[in-house]
Amino acid sequence: MKAFYVIFFCLAVTLHNLEEALWLPQWSQIDSSFQKPVTPNEFHFAVLIITALAYLVSFLTLSFPKSKLIKWAFTGFLGSMIFNAFFPHLIVTIVMKTYSPGLITALLLNVPINTVILHSLHKKNFIKLKEIIISTVIVGILLLAMIPLLFTLGGSLINF
Repeated sequence: MKAFYVIFFCLAVTLHNLEEALWLPQWSQIDSSFQKPVTPNEFHFAVLIITALAYLVSFLTLSFPKSKLIKWAFTGFLGSMIFNAFFPHLIVTIVMKTYSPGLITALLLNVPINTVILHSLHKKNFIKLKEIIISTVIVGILLLAMIPLLFTLGGSLINF
């Protein structure tokens, strides 16, 4: 695994999550069936933990390049961030006819960077297509399951 893959992934995730952190809590107050309103404390806590997990998985990928579990976690994170660009960001933007915070960084950073990384890893036989798909589904489900819990924790732990 090349370090620059990890650096670009972390940069893309950080910029995407920063865009969301700045504008998503206020945007979520729009009356919609697509999302529940979220407070800044709830969202900032959740996005901080998700970003930290991305960094942890990236560090572990560089530290333990032969670990299949870590390889799957990293590629699953890459795939999940690609999927996240389209659902919910792009679909919600189209259906609600209002910009979903995170869409620009998702489409201009996460999709191209993560696609190039996954393509390169696959081409170099680091990971098979089947593993990319399965790890993306599993990591995606885990991340989606964590979000409500992280919102709850953020809302109750952070009071400022």
